[in-house]
Amino acid sequence: MPKLAYTLEPSQIEWIAIRAQGAGGQNVNKVSNAVMLRFDIGASSLPDEIKTRLRSRADQRISGDGVVVIKAQEHRSQLMNRAEALVRLRELIDSAATVPRKRRPTKPTRAARERRLQSKARTSTIKAGRGPVRE
Repeated sequence: MPKLAYTLEPSQIEWIAIRAQGAGGQNVNKVSNAVMLRFDIGASSLPDEIKTRLRSRADQRISGDGVVVIKAQEHRSQLMNRAEALVRLRELIDSAATVPRKRRPTKPTRAARERRLQSKARTSTIKAGRGPVRE
């Protein structure tokens, strides 16, 4: 499938260092290793086609006003968390940059229609046998 070309400007990405959640002892409580990435779709230099596809996605990382928010806290290093968040943003944009293949409507084949009718007849006889016994 064809992909639309785009570039991500580092100045369009906002980074916020936050403390990670979960277990980890003193290190978690005093070091801000987790990263939150904010990317405004509307203000970005992405092509309009990708912007509309991104906005129309049912993704919980995209807010109602068109801002992508990704939180990365897997690693102990802030640099690695930044790289992880950037990879996730790229994957999200790549999925929107892939042009969906146009569907060509087709009709079921004759054999498929016959199989469907045979299946319906088989189900009908099974259900007819469940009725009250007639003498």
